[in-house]
Order: sequence, then structure tokens, then C-alpha cells
Amino acid sequence: MKIDANGTEIRVMGDVVNEDAYISLTDIAKYKNPDNAFIVVANWMRNHSTISFLGLWEQIHNPNFKPIEFDRFKAESGDNAFTLTPQQWIKATDAIGIVSKSGRYGGTYAHTDIAFEFASWISPEFKLYIIKDYQRLKKDEADRLAIGWDVKRELSKINYRIHTDAVKEFLITPTLSPQEMAYTYASEADILNMALFGKTAAQWRSEKGIKGKTPNIRDFASVEELVVLINLEDTNADLIRQEVPKIERLKILREKAYRQLELLRKNQDTIAALKKNLIEDTETNG
Repeated sequence: MKIDANGTEIRVMGDVVNEDAYISLTDIAKYKNPDNAFIVVANWMRNHSTISFLGLWEQIHNPNFKPIEFDRFKAESGDNAFTLTPQQWIKATDAIGIVSKSGRYGGTYAHTDIAFEFASWISPEFKLYIIKDYQRLKKDEADRLAIGWDVKRELSKINYRIHTDAVKEFLITPTLSPQEMAYTYASEADILNMALFGKTAAQWRSEKGIKGKTPNIRDFASVEELVVLINLEDTNADLIRQEVPKIERLKILREKAYRQLELLRKNQDTIAALKKNLIEDTETNG
């Protein structure tokens, strides 16, 4: 995800809608020094006020934060020779408010609370542009996640609790078996299939004696399973942005699918009514 702060493109990762997003400090710093953004970030982290702010944020949000190391940095920050990089801060204090990423989408990212503080240090005016487009991004993401039909709204009220029959048919346990973990996944679609159905599309076709790529395993999915699939797609997209390895993503997706299917055991009557309404709406609109 990206925001446009008066012409400056800034990358964003994480959960924007639920206020758990991280904004690229590297991109923000380029507003001040396009060629040496890392120097701008390092200079900001030398400040006593910056260290105090970062330490307070971690103490509020991070139970594993190391206060002794924080106190040392805070005491040394008044020295003209004091230097501190994001990597040194993270490694020494187990900080979570700032993350350093390598690779194509690498750079230094910080939680929105911290990123906005950094932007104020860069330029109060620039900070306002960032906040304005971040709010736009947040609204767009909320709209994207809202399917917009009555079934989705009703399902959200019961926390996407999915019918127990699907649990019995597809998911025996919330964890992966050694055999499942050993599979090689040819596509992102099969990661989702494995998480929800416990098998790839090719394995399903083989079991059914189907040659070719049609019909597909998803053609036989229930309404409940398709709703879970939508949630898994959104989760997987976020995990991909965070560069989480495939096998780790599969574990996370399997646990989420199992949890959502498991939790609807007490809402069978509600789901039956929703399915009836969905069928009637489809027939009317068709």
C-alpha cells in the first residue's frame, strides 16, 4: 500500500483499518534528503526527545521492551558523539515500534504513532499531507474489505462464525500435519486451498478422477467456506506484503480458517437464514 503526500510516495504495510499499520520512515526522509534518507533517520534518532518518545511508546505497547537498555540510550543521547541506528535500537531493546526490512520493499518502517512524530520533525506541513492521504487510504481499505451485501454484514455481527459441518468435512485440527507441511505449493491459490480444504486443487481433481482444470474445488464450496476464503485472501495479501515465507503463511491461514469455521457451531439457524436470503437475492437479481 502507498500514500501520496503532496507528490511524495510513501509505502505503508500492515493493518491500516485497525490502526496497526507501519509507514516507511525511509520514504518520509526522502522528502528532506532524497539521496541519503538513512542519514536523516539516524539524525532524528540521536535526539534525546526522540529516544524518550520511542521508549515511552514501547513501554505502553511492548511487554518485552528492555527498559535498562532504553535508559542507557536515553542517558547517552545528550552526548554530541552519540549515534543510534534503527537496527541498533531494535536489537538492544527488542523494540516493535520500528522495524527494519531488507529486500525489494526494504527500509525502515515505524508504527503510525512514531511515523507521524518523525514527520513532524521533518516538516509539520508535510506531516499534514501524510495524515490526510493516510486517512484516505484507511477509508479505501475499509471500503475494500466491506463486501457490501447483507450476508457479509450479518456475518460480521457473529464474528464470521462458520458452520460446524464444514469443520467436520474439511478441517480436523487447527494445525498442519507433517505431510501437509511437506507439500510444494505451485501457486498462491493452492496455499489458500490447503488452508481451507486441506488439499490442493490438483489433489482434489485426482481424488475425483477429473482430468483438466475444470470443475474446480471451489465450485463445490459452501457459502460459509467462500466467506472464509474471502477473509483468507485478505490475510494472505497482508502476509505477502510483509514477506512472510509460504509455509509460515500457510500455518497462519490454516489456524484462521479453522477458528472461523469452528466458531459458528452455535449459529446454525442464523447461517441457514442468511443462505436462504442470499439464494432469494440471487434469484431476484438474476
